[in-house]
Parts: sequence; C-alpha cells; structure tokens
Amino acid sequence: MSTDSLIGFVYTTRVPEAKGFVESLVNRLGLGNRKWLSSTDELSESDPVLAGTMTIVTVGGDGTILRTVRAAAPHGIPILGVNLGRVGFMTEISVGDAIQQVPLYLDGSPRIEERMMIQASVSDSSVEKSSYNIHALNDVVITRGSLARILDIDATVNQIPLTTYRADGVIVATATGSTGYALSAGGPILSPDCNVLLLQPIAPHMSLHTGLVMDGNSVIGLKAYGDTEVILSVDGYLDTSLGPEDIVVVTRSPYVAKFMRMKPDSVFYSNLFDRLGVKQYPAPLIST
Repeated sequence: MSTDSLIGFVYTTRVPEAKGFVESLVNRLGLGNRKWLSSTDELSESDPVLAGTMTIVTVGGDGTILRTVRAAAPHGIPILGVNLGRVGFMTEISVGDAIQQVPLYLDGSPRIEERMMIQASVSDSSVEKSSYNIHALNDVVITRGSLARILDIDATVNQIPLTTYRADGVIVATATGSTGYALSAGGPILSPDCNVLLLQPIAPHMSLHTGLVMDGNSVIGLKAYGDTEVILSVDGYLDTSLGPEDIVVVTRSPYVAKFMRMKPDSVFYSNLFDRLGVKQYPAPLIST
C-alpha cells in the first residue's frame, strides 16, 4: 500500500445512522487497510494519519464538511461530500446514490474544485500581540452574547477606517459562505469560484446596512464595543469570547478547500434555488 493512498471517511455525530452507513459503504468498497474512519468530534488537523491521506469522504451535511475542511485544507486533501443532512450546498452525492457513485470518484478522474478560505487573527490591542489564528471556509462572525444589546463595531479595510457599525454583529464571509448566515442577514449570493470577501452587518441600526464585496486580498479589521459579551464565531461551530481590547483581523487564508467534482458547475445554482424554494423556469421561457 502506498503511503499516500489512504482514504478517510468522516461522519456526523448528529445523525445516529451515519456511522453505520459509513461502515457499510467501506465494506462495499473493499478498501481493506487503505482506509480510516472518524467522527467529526474526533477529527483533528494534527492527526498523523492525514499525511498519508489522498481523499476524505464526508457523510453528513455542510456542517460535516466545514469541520472536515479545517483538518483537510492544511494537508491539501480533497473532499467528496455525501449528503445526509438537510442543506448540503457543498456536498456532491446524495446518500441514496453513494454506493454506486463513490467508486466512480475514487477510481475515476474527477476535477478538483478549489474554494477560497479566510483566516481570522485575534490580537490584544493593549499589548499588540497576536493570540491565535483560525481558518474558515464559510465565515467569521462577531456578534453579541445572550443580552439583546447593540454592538458598536469599528471596521477598517487595509488599515483605513471604513465605518462604525451599530448592529447585532458583523459577518465576514467568503463566496462559499455567502449562501449561509450572510444570506439570512440580507447579503448577496456570490458565485463560489469568486475570490472575494463579503462584509455584511447583522440587523444594523442607523448605520451602513448594505453588504460590501471586496477584493479577496483585502485586510479587514474589526473591534467591537458594548455592554454585553462579544462572541467570535468561526464557521458556525467554533465560538470564543472576545476581550474589550481584542482586534480581529480577517485576511485570505494560505489554505484552500478542495472538493472532488464531476457534475457541471451549473448544478450549484439549480441546487441552491431548489433548496431555497425558488421557482426555476424551463429553459424555453428564457431563450432568445
């Protein structure tokens, strides 16, 4: 067995039958010792098995992919998503087709789609020292805690003051993340291959309310003030409290998320509109 030929299988813990499905899938594929299994809760980017892994198959929804990307991206490992969730914008295969289609991707020649990621660096402005960095595929969000009070959030772009948002929070999203929290906050839908940053306020009050789409190499700085707890949320599952002097700087990540694809790019829009409940008109109605 080649040292770089392992196939990983990561499953959600939110669906009880996910682990059993993965075990059944692995048995059908006959991979022998060329595979490893992990739940999203157990997966770590420092796991030595990742160094010899060529592909990771996820079984779950977009949340499973977001958790897997954090471990896979630093190692350049492409992901094949099997949808067992409710949304699955980023997945490629439905669970009902997995037994037949997964081998086609593993043994065939799928294209590799790359999607931009972002990095959030948190530093204490009083000591000018970076405390930690974290990478995200969807978004980085600064929001209030449990108390229903507005935050004041100073925003800079490339170290130039932009505005002070008075809002429940601010989202910095990638094009991939534009169909997530940013969309529910009134942001635009961006094509997933766009290398841009979206700055979107959450429930703004008497301040800039429109989303801003910026060059992907922009440097966005955010500092929040308020009489309530301030939370930094990354990809919707990594939350931490921010101190009164903390500054969050969001930049383009050196990593990219890689996905195995065989379906045409247009599937993104048909899947998006279907899951949003938007009516799709037959092609003859829009032909010229």
